[in-house]
Amino acid sequence: MPEQKVSILTAFKTIIWPRRKLVFIGLGLIIVSKAASFVAPLSLKYLMDDIIPNKDIDFLKLLVGAVALSILVQSVTSFLLTKILSVQAQYLISELRAQVQKKVLSLPIRFFDNAKSGALVSRIMTDVEGVRNLIGTGLVQLVGGTITAVVSLILLLRISWTMTLFTLIPLAIFALVALKAFKIIRPIFRNRGKINAEVTGRLTETLGGVRVIKGFNAEAQENKIFEEGVDRLYQNVKKSLTATAFMTSSSTFLLGIATTGIMGIGGYKIMMDELTIGEFLTFTFLLGLMVAPIVQMSNIGSQLTEALAGLDRTEELMNMVPESDDENRTIVLENAKGDIIFDDVSFAYEEDKEVLHNISFEVKSGNVVALVGSSGSGKSTIAGLAATFLNPQSGKITIDGNDVSKVNLDSYRKNLGVVLQDEFLFEGTIRQNILFPRPNATEEELQRAVLAAYVNEFTDRFDNGLDTLIGERGVKLSGGQRQRIAIARAVLANPKILILDEATSNLDTESEALIQKSLATLTEGRTTFVIAHRLSTIRKANQILVIENGRIAERGTHDELIATEGRYYNLFTYQARI
Repeated sequence: MPEQKVSILTAFKTIIWPRRKLVFIGLGLIIVSKAASFVAPLSLKYLMDDIIPNKDIDFLKLLVGAVALSILVQSVTSFLLTKILSVQAQYLISELRAQVQKKVLSLPIRFFDNAKSGALVSRIMTDVEGVRNLIGTGLVQLVGGTITAVVSLILLLRISWTMTLFTLIPLAIFALVALKAFKIIRPIFRNRGKINAEVTGRLTETLGGVRVIKGFNAEAQENKIFEEGVDRLYQNVKKSLTATAFMTSSSTFLLGIATTGIMGIGGYKIMMDELTIGEFLTFTFLLGLMVAPIVQMSNIGSQLTEALAGLDRTEELMNMVPESDDENRTIVLENAKGDIIFDDVSFAYEEDKEVLHNISFEVKSGNVVALVGSSGSGKSTIAGLAATFLNPQSGKITIDGNDVSKVNLDSYRKNLGVVLQDEFLFEGTIRQNILFPRPNATEEELQRAVLAAYVNEFTDRFDNGLDTLIGERGVKLSGGQRQRIAIARAVLANPKILILDEATSNLDTESEALIQKSLATLTEGRTTFVIAHRLSTIRKANQILVIENGRIAERGTHDELIATEGRYYNLFTYQARI
């Protein structure tokens, strides 16, 4: 994918301009604050040249009062600035996170097959954080600093144009150094986001697979991988710190030269009566007001560079094509029956490497089709196509006569239920997991699902029953218990189309017997795709498809296929002997 680059203009149009009222309020506040900051240095001339020599107490009181008021104004505007803009920046971050998360969930399954969940978490949570520097105080300070520098420059030129020009030479050199540094820093910041995502992704995997790690005594190996990742992050940070430190030290050196020169020139001018002491002190303070924002701009510039680098990566995600494809998927399913036809369907995960070849079959509404065959033959790919997780390369899949590629995904998946081999449960209670597809289901509907899947057979033994906490991914439950919760979830969803992918493979004999009863209830009146290694579980299927090397090798009922004594017969008799 080509590298996305978010320009200041793009960021201005999409992020800053829609919030222009707040930004203008911020600019107004910072102009008031900066104007107040000129009171103290400008008053020095009057203090040194008029008030002290003339011992004017009344004017001194007035001057001190004006300076005190200006300090109060600066304090109040600073507080309001932070409250208005920083709070708005945090709101924008939360809004952007929600948008990016929504976008990520809209992407096709194949995107997630190639992405680490931890890396995606980092991209959703971390990459958008820098935006606070665009809408927050960073950008406003940049604008305010520019105004301060320009006004200071005009006032400095009025006091002494020769001293002012002398200070501009090192400042111009510093500006060139800063521009060069920012060009170097932006790719470093962009790469940091990538490294951070990779390290976070690996850490998430490590914590999720802790049982495997401990089971194979692989802690040292994982520690080494993580250490290498954080070292890459450190090396990246070191590069950016080096560039930033170079800018800071350059500013210190160049401004030091300017200050030294001003001392010499100013001292000479005072001795020659070309400059008063008051004017010299005012010049020195105004110079500080001009230089401070310029130095601060290098820091703000780094922040804005980091913000744009994060937005580069966010933009990359936001430009990806969602799976919904609303322009082409215009058919909305109303009262779906569940007649599904695969018509000459072929599919490849990689170009020129087909895993399914010209698959054709029909499943009538309410019928059960079983997919059997050796591992890697293409059974799960067929199920993925039926679930609309994948799209065929050629051929057509229809539901109730409608081309599935033209059907609105929301309307299709409202009619879909899935029970997978390695069923995913969410951290929380058993009740919450069963209610997942229909959070507003009644207690009566919940209990019907619980009884249908024989979940009560084990929850009755728990102190908290359905409100028992099951841990991350249901680690506190056995495989059979997790599977029954998954089936209860599918029962509650009440789908027209059901996909059971090795739904009984994790079960002991007792659990399997209970599950077989609940599956009989679950599949009744539903179009069902069953993938099963245990062939004893699919005897009652209306149609059995034997898949070998991405093709349908045999098809028929259990009795028909046994009678032909082909591939299915060999598989079934082999399992019966075990």
